[in-house]
Amino acid sequence: MEFKGRSFLKLLDYSTEEIEYLLDLSARFKKLKKEGRPHRFLEGKNMVLLFEKTSTRTRCSFETAGHDLGMGVTYLDAASSQMGHKESIADTARVLGRIYDCIEYRGYGQKIVEELARYAGVPVFNGLTDEFHPTQMLADVLTIKEHFGDYKGRKLVFMGDARNNVANSLMVVCAKLGIDFVACAPEENFPEAGLVDTCRQIAEENRCRISLISDVKEALKDADVIYTDIWVSMGEPKQLWESRIKLLSPYQVNKEAMSYAKKEAIFLHCLPSFHDLNTKVGQQIYEQFGLKEMEVSDEVFESEQSKVFDEAGNRMHTIKAVIYAALADKDETL
Repeated sequence: MEFKGRSFLKLLDYSTEEIEYLLDLSARFKKLKKEGRPHRFLEGKNMVLLFEKTSTRTRCSFETAGHDLGMGVTYLDAASSQMGHKESIADTARVLGRIYDCIEYRGYGQKIVEELARYAGVPVFNGLTDEFHPTQMLADVLTIKEHFGDYKGRKLVFMGDARNNVANSLMVVCAKLGIDFVACAPEENFPEAGLVDTCRQIAEENRCRISLISDVKEALKDADVIYTDIWVSMGEPKQLWESRIKLLSPYQVNKEAMSYAKKEAIFLHCLPSFHDLNTKVGQQIYEQFGLKEMEVSDEVFESEQSKVFDEAGNRMHTIKAVIYAALADKDETL
């Protein structure tokens, strides 16, 4: 397997064995961190983070991962960069590629991160686009493996807007790793047909299934993992809240929904989550629509079955693995 100098744009670009290697590497980095053993293996290298969409977990994970590896890290938000304004994406890539050893991008269309990778001449990492969220997937699967001891043959059900970047990426990673994937959503919110066909072909090779089911009870039968995301993604217009609430409320992950799954099933969420009124958005939704909780009930979010904070913490370890694999000369240091 060849990782050196390679961009991490979407999991469709990676084989099952390569994804498994990254998960193993993530676990090794987590062990080093837990034991307090320094691992500044990339001393002298530098990384720039391009954020057109804000984030808590992605930014903190990339910055901490870079610092732990001994790297210099520069953060540029939308107001700090001329990319797409006075300077084209291609020109930005060629400039940054001559200054930095790698580039992370979190923003809008997948075509942007693909163009950055085409022109940069250094590895580019996808921190999130409208279509895919590959680093999140590594953290999700690592969390599943830590909890159950395995992931192959498990069943993961995504509930809600199954067209978004998280659902797309979950479908891909499940197909690659032999995990049964179910998109539980209204038919109009099923994933794009072309991607479903691609994932079903991959899933057949790995002896798992991709299913699209609208009935909640049917979808959740024998589920090991129940996953959801907010109903209106970052960058989408606020006007969508009313229609999404009407459409997706039956797909809220609550105590009843969890009862349809296996007793030992766990709950995952990529965060942030609107499970209470302790956010400005949560308050606004309550004032406008009378909802105290949205995609997941507070009862489930705060339950022992919820592993969302373990999942969030794993972002750093998996991102560290992605950076190291792309930049390290050898794997002898671990």
